[in-house]
Amino acid sequence: MLSFSPRKGQILSFPPDIRLSPTGCFFELSMLLFLISQKTIIMSMIEPLLKELEQEAQTTRKMLERVPTVYFDWQPHQKSMNVQRLATHIAELPGWITMAVTTDGLDFANNPYKQETVSNTAELLEYFERSLEDGRSHLRNACEEALEETWTLRNGEEVYQVATKGEIIRLAYCQIVHHRAQLGVFLRLLDIPIPGSYGPSADDMGF
Repeated sequence: MLSFSPRKGQILSFPPDIRLSPTGCFFELSMLLFLISQKTIIMSMIEPLLKELEQEAQTTRKMLERVPTVYFDWQPHQKSMNVQRLATHIAELPGWITMAVTTDGLDFANNPYKQETVSNTAELLEYFERSLEDGRSHLRNACEEALEETWTLRNGEEVYQVATKGEIIRLAYCQIVHHRAQLGVFLRLLDIPIPGSYGPSADDMGF
């Protein structure tokens, strides 16, 4: 097994059938193509993340548009968030991209969580667009190598999670999808038509 380090801290390993040419001066074409493919993978982390952010934003926007101000205080169960808190949390989650890119972690002991106050659907959507643009711009300008750095979520001495910054961004995306699905259930229980996420909903199909 051959190894090659294109930059500090990174080791690429090659299958044993990828060898130097008999002269020992040039990589065989197979090795060259392998290196090119690896560089492409390394250098393309941000673009797919940006693309996924835009795709999920379209669905999230449609879902938040359906949230009526009159139901902001409604909750399906005493252990559930109410509609306002849940929808606002969804709207703020793109901001986690900014936090992942620009910091090394979050300590709730020093930064108590305080949610943005939105009073109606219009303010909810405005907050979402502001959060989305903030996350989008920081991700677009981020350094690829920075996404491999460590980010820690903690509450004082209690550590909740340690991951790379790129993994935290992916976690933010998963949280958006997770809580958006919760909101869809809330809206269904309120008999409010919901938009499709990854295909048409029953309301879109006229069922």
